[in-house]
Amino acid sequence: MHNPGMGEGYDAQAATPLSAFRTPDAVELRHLRAFATVAEELNFGRAAARLYLSQPALSRQIRALERLLGCALLRRSTHLVELTLAGEALLDRARQVLRDVDEAVSATRSVGGELEGRIARLWEPIIDLASGDADLQDLRDATEAMHAQVPPPPEVQVRPVNAGGVQALLLTPAPDVPLGLLYLHGGGYVLGSAYGYRPLAGALAAAAQTGTLVADYRLAPEHPFPAALEDALRAYLWILDRGTPPGQLALAGDSSGGGLVMSLLLSLKQQELPLPGRAVLLSPGVDLARLALGPLGEDAAPDVSMEQVRRFPAYYLGAHPVDDPLVSPLTADLTGLPPMLIQVGTGDPFSSDESHRLADRARAHGVDVRLELYPTAAHVFHLFWSFLPEAADALQQAGEFVRETRADAAVGAVGPEPDAYSA
Repeated sequence: MHNPGMGEGYDAQAATPLSAFRTPDAVELRHLRAFATVAEELNFGRAAARLYLSQPALSRQIRALERLLGCALLRRSTHLVELTLAGEALLDRARQVLRDVDEAVSATRSVGGELEGRIARLWEPIIDLASGDADLQDLRDATEAMHAQVPPPPEVQVRPVNAGGVQALLLTPAPDVPLGLLYLHGGGYVLGSAYGYRPLAGALAAAAQTGTLVADYRLAPEHPFPAALEDALRAYLWILDRGTPPGQLALAGDSSGGGLVMSLLLSLKQQELPLPGRAVLLSPGVDLARLALGPLGEDAAPDVSMEQVRRFPAYYLGAHPVDDPLVSPLTADLTGLPPMLIQVGTGDPFSSDESHRLADRARAHGVDVRLELYPTAAHVFHLFWSFLPEAADALQQAGEFVRETRADAAVGAVGPEPDAYSA
């Protein structure tokens, strides 16, 4: 967006943007990275694809940086993107800042393995059980014990509810906050519970400042597909019946819970039921065919044994075909689905590749997708928000994304704001 008086004759030597900072601490790295990527590509579409952002989201980041600097950094006509003199003055410096930050993060992580070690120790009892022929109940008990190592946020109040016949927990971070989030937990459709997920769902509820329903959906193999999806749908409709407008409701899920979120979205679309305003997918598991049939190296999934990885999809699907788009969103038509935030660790052995492919497919079907990558190898690193900085940061970003659901609903009532960087 061009600022008044900042025309093409702007003199970078007279007042460079770096010397004119009024609020330097408000400049965010993501805004600098967005600017540097657009400057390198000189094309918003290619830059947005590289950053796994929508073009409107990328435009908003550039505009935010320009407002803080007080000058225009880019000129854009119908077919051309160019740097202004101010943009040229910033580009090399921004690149250096980004390089320095990336190197600092890498160096810190190389000597800071104690956090990854702590995560590994938390997973260890589950790994030990899964490496043999453990009873499924023992594996479930170990999973609950692992979750119990992280306490729920103290400010979050928890009470049981019956959500349309589905047992659930209602988490409220403050009195009188609206119910605006449905959380579907992970665990391969076989492990996990609403009770065990109080810490993670509670941290997200606190970050979003919204009431959160955690559905205790039925697990396989006792209750194979479509039991979990039926429970998720009942809980969703119960929230709508309680008065939450669909546009002000967000869905969230981790690992297989992220896959269940996608199944719920596709089921709502298929049945022509109201869609929620947004969806948050934390290290989503959306490729059951890969787990059940595809190549997956012996050391690619340290959290559970290869045998267990293969077993979970079979437990869940039973005789249901794995290529049904309802359970395999990477093959589904995602047109019309709401904006999505996908967060994943760059070294996640389960979800990193799947997250990229889901983002690409959703974007190809016109869905507004934001993919955020974090430098960790832990699957669902968000579970360790109480001591892992990346997890705490990710949940804050996810909470902000959920809060924007209500803002989207308000804007939708009066029409969208024109985008200065739209073609």
